Amino acid sequence: MSLSSTLTSPQVHVSAMAPLKVPRPCLGSLLLLLPWLRPASGFFPNIWSLVVAPNSITHQYLTEEAALNVTLQLFLEWPPPGRNPLRLEDFQGRTLLADNLFAAYFGLGTPTRRFRAALGEVARANAAQDFLSVTKNDPELHFDAEQLIGSQARLVGGLREALSAARALEYTLARQRLGAMLHALQDFYSHSNWVELGKQQPHPDLLWPGRKLKNLAQAGDPMCSDCEELSCPGNLLGSIFLTSGYFGAEPPKPPGKCSHGGHFDQSSRAIPRGGINKDSTSPAFSPHHDLHPQAAQLALQASIQALNLLRGRLGDTGFSRLLQISPASGLSFVLDTTGSMGEEINAAKIQAWRIIDQRRGGPMEPTHYILVPFHDPGFGPVLKTSDPDAFWKHLNEIHALGGGDEPEMCLSALELALLHTPQFSDIFVFTDASPKDAYLTNRIEALSQKQHCKVTFLVTEDPSRRVRREVLSPKRFQPYQAIAMASGGEVIFTKDQYIQNVASVVGESMMDMVTLALVPPVPNPKGPLMFHVDKMLHGVIIHLHGEISTFRISDPTGVSQDIDQDWGPLGHIQCFGQFWTVNLNDPPQVGAWVIEITAQGTPGVKVKAKTSLDFLFSFGIPIDNGPHPGLYPLSQPVAGLHTLLLVEVTGLVSGIPNMNHSHIILRGSPGGEELDNVTLKPTGAPEQGLFTALLDPNILLTQRPFFLELIGQDDKGSSLQRVASQPCAVVPVLLELSGPSGPLSPGHQALLSLQISSFSGPWDLIITASVSPSFPLTSNLSRVHLGQNESAWGRFWLQVPGSATLDSVVTVTVTAEAESNDSSPPAHALLQLLVQAFPPQEQLDDPGPSSRPSHNMASPDLHTSTLGPQRSGVGGAMGAGPWWGPVKGLMLVLGIAAW
Repeated sequence: MSLSSTLTSPQVHVSAMAPLKVPRPCLGSLLLLLPWLRPASGFFPNIWSLVVAPNSITHQYLTEEAALNVTLQLFLEWPPPGRNPLRLEDFQGRTLLADNLFAAYFGLGTPTRRFRAALGEVARANAAQDFLSVTKNDPELHFDAEQLIGSQARLVGGLREALSAARALEYTLARQRLGAMLHALQDFYSHSNWVELGKQQPHPDLLWPGRKLKNLAQAGDPMCSDCEELSCPGNLLGSIFLTSGYFGAEPPKPPGKCSHGGHFDQSSRAIPRGGINKDSTSPAFSPHHDLHPQAAQLALQASIQALNLLRGRLGDTGFSRLLQISPASGLSFVLDTTGSMGEEINAAKIQAWRIIDQRRGGPMEPTHYILVPFHDPGFGPVLKTSDPDAFWKHLNEIHALGGGDEPEMCLSALELALLHTPQFSDIFVFTDASPKDAYLTNRIEALSQKQHCKVTFLVTEDPSRRVRREVLSPKRFQPYQAIAMASGGEVIFTKDQYIQNVASVVGESMMDMVTLALVPPVPNPKGPLMFHVDKMLHGVIIHLHGEISTFRISDPTGVSQDIDQDWGPLGHIQCFGQFWTVNLNDPPQVGAWVIEITAQGTPGVKVKAKTSLDFLFSFGIPIDNGPHPGLYPLSQPVAGLHTLLLVEVTGLVSGIPNMNHSHIILRGSPGGEELDNVTLKPTGAPEQGLFTALLDPNILLTQRPFFLELIGQDDKGSSLQRVASQPCAVVPVLLELSGPSGPLSPGHQALLSLQISSFSGPWDLIITASVSPSFPLTSNLSRVHLGQNESAWGRFWLQVPGSATLDSVVTVTVTAEAESNDSSPPAHALLQLLVQAFPPQEQLDDPGPSSRPSHNMASPDLHTSTLGPQRSGVGGAMGAGPWWGPVKGLMLVLGIAAW
């Protein structure tokens, strides 16, 4: 719903931030002073933390390493069909890498993009606990200030939420809750004196509701002596009680209690001085830095235990979907059901059945099925399932009924699909009508980019089939074009007799193909198009659509094939009305290919290929000046803000010759002009494929959308190019939307807070919000004026009806849009919250100490992983099928029966 303030005078708090007088330095010396982003606790959050403590173990490392351990365990327990089983000894003494694991299990060339993206989601949610305003200073979320009982309750609650969200197939929310929970769990071993007490195994009670923590220090127990040095190895008083350090001024440190420690901890300046944290190897940040490896080792083991607990409760199939271990994508349809759509509905059914029939029971079986119908004036409901039979039954019952006049509620249905479709998925819209709700275009563009979902529209443009109540505008399909461009998809116009053939693009997209860069990105009627093929590519497919009269395709040796050659020297050409597909022969010639087109208007051209070599990217704000330096994650670049680009290259499998990735080109959208060329700096071990680059703030001040193009060379010096399928939008301000730390409760009101920060400007902003489902939402903020380096705060009150469905997800989207007729795209913040009974209906009883095995599966040297965790035993019923199939039994790790 659209939000308007219910107050006569919006109460907007605006404050000035410290000016950002930051030069453009090298990465190793960047210092960004953002007082409102000052973090409060943790192991160091992520890879950027290594700038100040190079040999430290970060939250990001612990999280990803634990997930890789459990993934290896899964692969060891389920031998791949038709391939030799994996052997544990082949991974001992080696760094665990996702690309190597997938190549060993599924075969060379298997894409890891979805899995690595899922790990990135969990790791970013973990790191965000140190930066978000509602979490960074909460001692219960970091096991600080002797709040151990409350911290354990929050830890168990977070794990319960992750489990509930995953059961409801809301995997994005589940990964966010999992990351936050792992942050608190890992902090326990760094912030408490568990290691100093001589413990060599994870705490046996932390993850178990109903188990009380024993031997806790009481209010009057002195725990630390005074320490004037940076390093304080002997400042604990030798007590047998469990304690944790105080941080900052709130809550105040009582006499005799320990501080967190470090230069930025105000409490460490009060007697007793010093501290006990083991967050890093640096004495400037961690007074007990010498115990950092032991703390990290226990935190890793505890993280593996937590993931194994989720695996046991969800079963191997559910756990695989949580971390997107399966290389398969999902199937998501948005379907117009008006009376003129009979052929389109049949085409969708045929494609769905082919995919289900061909992939059932195999590792490429879709991980989810989404269906959202629409007409006018209705749309929805959403069908979301992991059961192909349930999806097929529901889809098969849909028939074209009623309606017939333009337009339809297409974008409202598409928004529902985007909110429920997992990230890095393809969504297919079948319609013959323009959108009635075109005002949603900007919001859906942003949502598709946030979800990394490509949207392809299959439009049967035949207005004679519909009752005309008014003259139809030739620009009525422009919202579809804008959304397709923003999401990396296509708009394909066709007719009834061709729709079944054109719908074959659904099957193509399920193969997880990459998009190749076109030069120029938009076809020029007076010049050719060029794309580059490298030796890592195969299965190249070219789509051409529009009013095309002729085209010719030429390979790097000069061999060509024309539009009228169905079978030729280069491949197979098929024509379906105004849509052509060209399947190039394998292996394609390496080098520069050329497409020459004669057409009326601007034709659509897209070149796709199969490959394991791809890249992921994200943005962040480097913060070096706090107790836990790290990278504050951004979903979008922000105008005027010094921003770091992180690039993660996938497909770097051991045994394949080294690839050299040198720089990123920023190309303006849609014209393709080069805006900047930034050098990539390798970060970490070369085989991990991690790179960073600092973006020029002047480029981000233009608010121009741009594409990222990765440039490199293979071992022979031949060019490698990969382009991100979606453009990046530079937004005017930074939004931070936060809600209650726990789940929503039916019949209760929840308070949400919004912080808006400007680094350019001035800006006059209109603030709107929407809720899915449509729960009542009011606010004290509808407009705000912000100058450069100013912030504003607002509140939202979300009323949860007593009839709200338990374990359902509520999504709140807040938009800040420049009031002037500016080209700046709006900024969006999205918050997902889980509805649960209060107190939770599922009581999680303690299983007893005998059923909680201790794992010590990772190498003592945490820079390499030597083996995956072996479960002590399996209880419950195990299905006969593999983990990617429809396992009907419940997989139970010994020791998780209470969950």
